[in-house]
Amino acid sequence: MRRAALAQGRSNLVIINSCAVTAEAARQARQAIRRIKRERPGAEIAVTGCAAQIDSARFAAMPEVSQVIGNAEKTSPESWADLGRSSVSEIMTAKTAPHVLSEGVEDHTRAFLAVQTGCDHRCTFCVIPFGRGPSRSVPMEDIASAARRLADKGFCEIVLTGVDLTSYGTDLCGAPSLGQLVISILRAAPKLERLRLSSIDCIEADADLIDAFAHEPRLMPHLHLSLQSGDDMILKRMKRRHSRADAVRFCSELRQLRPQIVFGADVIAGFPTETDAMFENTLQLIADCDLTHLHVFPFSARPGTPAAKMPPVAGEVIKARAKRLREAGDAALGVHLALQTGKTLPVLSERGGTGRTEDFTRVKIGDFPPSQMINVVIAGNDGKMLEARSLALDLLEPARNHGAQALVCNT
Repeated sequence: MRRAALAQGRSNLVIINSCAVTAEAARQARQAIRRIKRERPGAEIAVTGCAAQIDSARFAAMPEVSQVIGNAEKTSPESWADLGRSSVSEIMTAKTAPHVLSEGVEDHTRAFLAVQTGCDHRCTFCVIPFGRGPSRSVPMEDIASAARRLADKGFCEIVLTGVDLTSYGTDLCGAPSLGQLVISILRAAPKLERLRLSSIDCIEADADLIDAFAHEPRLMPHLHLSLQSGDDMILKRMKRRHSRADAVRFCSELRQLRPQIVFGADVIAGFPTETDAMFENTLQLIADCDLTHLHVFPFSARPGTPAAKMPPVAGEVIKARAKRLREAGDAALGVHLALQTGKTLPVLSERGGTGRTEDFTRVKIGDFPPSQMINVVIAGNDGKMLEARSLALDLLEPARNHGAQALVCNT
């Protein structure tokens, strides 16, 4: 979007790519618009993304907004040509995925490839299908070519993203699976050191994907799962496709194949009708699935969804349950961090003096150039991230990945 706007001469432009996953996200988008207009009164403001797609009239009515652009239009260069010309089409009629196979964002360490968008499922709490439309996939050969270009440009890591990533390929000829896509990328881009997935549904992981985790060391041992609850009745009322047992079994089986794998998860606190006992099942799921990176969402009723009509949980109860989940998540992360002390781990350095291990754990490495594959010795942690020992470059040896520079940190 930035490149397209600049190509049209729109240099005095702020683009807000809004989110609609919760009511709070949409509220924060409106708040950001008002704040930016105060800070930059002469700038044009264009709003796009899911909140703008779902509630375009509300954003168009804001005096600070110059233009509203729908999700189907936001990647088209023509959409950014004319100030004041808003365009928001009916996203549910979209037939193909936007081909935005990025050549890499200049200030990012890792590259992101959106290989799929939209969703054909109808979870009772979710409005995202109405912001992104039906599930559509980018052809496998196009993605493999883009991955090869990104690796040739020096990106060490690529992240595959999608609204419903495990539904990849169901709309394409031959219905290739996500696992087949992963294998295709790794074969097409031999220089690529790390391939990572964003969020998946455990129940839809195909056999090729499971096999890739077991046998492809360049596929990173980290998965973020869309679990949402650990109670079977709540999962049914959410219209999820997995059971509690499915989630526990998936994590256990994958950990047997790839012992170093680390799991994160999205969970919702206070879904309508959730009792104390149901909540305790979700709390226990953190231990039963051995989750490390937890994203906790207090339930947010979205207008037009079935869940918005269900008997609600009191706001103070939702808040308390979310707090307990976050505390349990922090404790689980603390256990994981403590187990890394003394290990030598390969890390991809980022700006700001940090980096990420293969399992996506953040490491404080100090002043080191970004986008480098390095080895670090873990000295401890601060409860949120790992800490490497002081950065003395007195010992260099080949890193595990393709002979990249190694950094061994000694006290």
